[in-house]
Amino acid sequence: MGKTLYEKVFEKHTVKILDSGQHQVLVGLHMIHEVTSPQAFSMLKEKGLGVLMPERNFATSDHIIPTDDQSRPFKDELAEEMQVAIEKNVSDFGIKYFDLKQGNQGIVHVVAPEKGLTQPGMIICCGDSHTATHGAFGSIAMGIGTSQVRDVLATQTIPLSRLKVKRVEVNGKLKKGVTAKDVALYLIMKLGVDGGVGYAFEYGGEVFDNFTMEQRMTVCNMAIEGGARCGYVNPDETTYSYIKGREYAPKEDKWDEAVKYWESIKSDLDAVYDDKVVYDGADIDSMVTWGINPGQCISVKGTIPDGADLKGAKKEAFNEALEYMSFEAGQKILGEKIDVAFIGSCTNGRYSDFEEVAAYLKKSGLKVKEGVKALAVPGSQDVREKLIENGIDKILTDAGFEFRLAGCSMCLAMNPDKLKGRQMSVSSSNRNFKGRQGSSTGRTLLMSPIGVAASAIKGAVADPFDVFNI
Repeated sequence: MGKTLYEKVFEKHTVKILDSGQHQVLVGLHMIHEVTSPQAFSMLKEKGLGVLMPERNFATSDHIIPTDDQSRPFKDELAEEMQVAIEKNVSDFGIKYFDLKQGNQGIVHVVAPEKGLTQPGMIICCGDSHTATHGAFGSIAMGIGTSQVRDVLATQTIPLSRLKVKRVEVNGKLKKGVTAKDVALYLIMKLGVDGGVGYAFEYGGEVFDNFTMEQRMTVCNMAIEGGARCGYVNPDETTYSYIKGREYAPKEDKWDEAVKYWESIKSDLDAVYDDKVVYDGADIDSMVTWGINPGQCISVKGTIPDGADLKGAKKEAFNEALEYMSFEAGQKILGEKIDVAFIGSCTNGRYSDFEEVAAYLKKSGLKVKEGVKALAVPGSQDVREKLIENGIDKILTDAGFEFRLAGCSMCLAMNPDKLKGRQMSVSSSNRNFKGRQGSSTGRTLLMSPIGVAASAIKGAVADPFDVFNI
């Protein structure tokens, strides 16, 4: 009987089975950021412990970093306090830090892949729920809490319960203009926000086979929004080509050995899955959320469902979303006025996201509608420099976007980029929860980067197929 990648990697990294039934597993890569690490380091110091394997731990700052003025000290006193803490902690414990001053800072889930740290067959952890992003490389990657960050720092291991594996397959061809973000939202709409509870998602099929690494990262990033603990794609030549030559990639004399291992951990052709779902890529349109979780989603030209088939807690959540968003069942979202448009985050803040938007803007010559605040925020300093080098920053700014410094920005309300009052935002980020973008009454609609750009141009929720004549 064949095995899945999840089973192989989990077994290879199991150090021992605990009395609780959990597996103590070795963490191959631990990424650290400024928000969930200060308490973990404090706990180490209180117990007189060191970091067992500093060479497997890497840090950056992203959540609290301003994207307009990064001069020190930061204007936000708490942000400055967190920044000082991580700088001191990485220095005290000998951990590599990707620093603003050195030009290699960025969102943790953007920096690790671009440096070649993220590799197939690893267990990867970070004190951030969207660590699932790294599963795009064929790793088992998951977010952990602060006390677990402490444990990984001290032991380079973590106790985990074994998950079931659900194969999520998308076959056929996507329509021109349908993006990886649309695929991610479609899958969550179909499976529900609890459809992955207790599972690891294995994404596969023709659509994923043909995706670039950055497209795969977008979908894996949002596995957690579908309730899965992690999501992954089996590694292939696309994976290896992306990794090769990067700073922390295996060197030439170790490359063949690394690829041999990566090939060995791929799911077997006769692997047995606990569940399997199959979708046709041709059924996926440009998507938009209408509610307060990513599963409350429709095609951009669709209508909000009537909720007649919902009961209990799901019906309550449905009604809560309508009330909060000031929408009605059966209503179209297309044409709803927006105030803010945001392109960025660990979901869609990579080079290819901005490159695609810029191509449509340049070809169309269209501009952001007056009165709309439009932000383009690169996911890392490296991404930003590449955008400038290729003139994409100028295309964005000429179209009316503010081209910002690297950071998490308006994905969440831990930095100065926030909604005000009842503003409506279209965002390429991953969550539309109440208050997520900084206002307790602000509203967030999730879309693809080109969906965000199209809506910024119209000043209202728009279909990129129509705006850009795709």
